[in-house]
Amino acid sequence: MAERDVVFKVLRYKQGETVPHYDTFTVKTDENTTALVALQAIRRDDDPSLTLRHSCHHGSCGTCGMRINGEEQLSCVVNVQELGTPTVVVEPLQNAPLVSDLVVDMAPFFDRYTQPEMPYVRQSEFMPEADVPDGIGHYTRYENCLECGLCVSACPVMGSDASYLGPAAMAAAWRVVAEPRGSDPEFALNWADNEHGCWRCHVAYECTEVCPSDVNPAEAIMSLRGELTKRKFRRVFGLGK
Repeated sequence: MAERDVVFKVLRYKQGETVPHYDTFTVKTDENTTALVALQAIRRDDDPSLTLRHSCHHGSCGTCGMRINGEEQLSCVVNVQELGTPTVVVEPLQNAPLVSDLVVDMAPFFDRYTQPEMPYVRQSEFMPEADVPDGIGHYTRYENCLECGLCVSACPVMGSDASYLGPAAMAAAWRVVAEPRGSDPEFALNWADNEHGCWRCHVAYECTEVCPSDVNPAEAIMSLRGELTKRKFRRVFGLGK
């Protein structure tokens, strides 16, 4: 692909403003230009006040999540020219408090599932024969979920129910049930079993569509429902928990 100019329409907002607005910028792109690189070029060459969040640049940290042409994506892996549009519309994630421009407050996202009984960083059971390096107490396993918030932004229920636990939290609960590794699966099931938990999902599967790590939160929610339904039947018929 040849080098060409692409127009970026970027949502802007600063604390104290009444409503957000859009600014447009023209960015010179080539076949390797990602949306994140283009936004950094805008901040460097056109407007240093542009606020965005990023870290790894290769789809591993989940930090640079935003809406690009109406779809939740990690901006560091979106090739601008492959979008095939003359204008690229960039907006912050939905269903989270807007802080500035493309940055949202992720604290409510983490508050939904930072339960001591369901830690999202857990001790690993892999390689028990391996020697742990000096200065490290034990190996830890990081789950596939990047905690990027794309699924929460895409979820249609999150926009109408502020109390909904959300797809990321439900996926975390199912990981505890499916693979406890010292966590409490019964707690996770009880935590998800309410009108703002797994039963609130409308099965739109938008969360799974936008997940960059194949976590499949929608399937996790359906698995929670299945396990809870089996548990209710066992209790009704006196077959134990």
